[in-house]
Amino acid sequence: MMVSMLILIGTVMVYSSSSAIADGNDKFSSHAFFLKRQLIWLGVAFIVMLLAAHIKLDNVRKFIGPGLLFSFFLLVLVYFTPEVRNTHRWLVLGPLRLQPSELFKYVLIFYLAHSLSQKGRSLDDAKLYLWPYGPIIGLGAILIVMEPDLGSVLVLGTSAIIILFLAGARANHLLLAVGSSSLAVYLLVFVAGYKRARVDDFLASLADPMMAPHQVKQAVLSLACGGMFGVGLGDGIFKQFFLPEPHTDFIFASIGEELGLLGLTITLALLLGIIWRGLKIATLQTDRFRFLLGSGLTVCLAVNIIINISVVLGMIPTTGLTLPFLSYGGSSLVISSAAVGILLNLSRGKVRRVW
Repeated sequence: MMVSMLILIGTVMVYSSSSAIADGNDKFSSHAFFLKRQLIWLGVAFIVMLLAAHIKLDNVRKFIGPGLLFSFFLLVLVYFTPEVRNTHRWLVLGPLRLQPSELFKYVLIFYLAHSLSQKGRSLDDAKLYLWPYGPIIGLGAILIVMEPDLGSVLVLGTSAIIILFLAGARANHLLLAVGSSSLAVYLLVFVAGYKRARVDDFLASLADPMMAPHQVKQAVLSLACGGMFGVGLGDGIFKQFFLPEPHTDFIFASIGEELGLLGLTITLALLLGIIWRGLKIATLQTDRFRFLLGSGLTVCLAVNIIINISVVLGMIPTTGLTLPFLSYGGSSLVISSAAVGILLNLSRGKVRRVW
């Protein structure tokens, strides 16, 4: 129910925030261009969710190895396709765009849950970080960074570390992993110059808000203009070429402008409700694999949500992540719906009874 309500809000807001863009550009067929595509993806997402909710997870475990290799193949293949907005994030298949990094994040969670639940597998053995976990996580992160897509790497890395923690990893091993990852990000940004302009703008905005990036300033202004009840559905001004990506990365700002604090509160309550429900399902599992899988999927969704909203509020540098279930885009919607379907699958299995 909560997912359906979020998708309904997202679909309405995708149309409201994208109609002006589509209507003012000759390359789009009509003002409902983005809405039509989103509805197609919505149909696919519901089918995938239903399949994920009823599939036998033990059968899926047999294909985790090939699935991981296939996701790596897609991460490599994306570099041999034409650039989209100066990046190699999407595989373009006719009118459809697929984002391999979205798939890889959740396949990695499946793999970690499966591998870490094997009998006799103990993270007390530091060699496991040298093989297989370190190289697999590291190679995936490198391929995604090269797209470039630092936001997805943050989600990937945070989710992996939390899964390792839940699986019993030692504190010193995790601190070493976090420290080395932080050093890699520092060298990438401040030595290699990857996305340094965004970080410099963010640091400057801490002293002077007017130094914030254009999209962040417009997002904060649109939120402020919404007030308590918003300016009205469809009556937003900032989506008309003031706020960049009002139907994707910054759809949270569009909701705030048109539906106000009330709309944002309802949206946040639904998002938090999904996270709470996912964590509850995970903690009730009697099987280690299912516990790690449910926890990993929920954490991945939660981190994605936190990063997107933090960017809109100007709390962290811009990353280019969409907001699950709400933003325009097929890859995020389908993969997030599949994650929810698996959580529903877990809730139908053997769980601890709490009276």
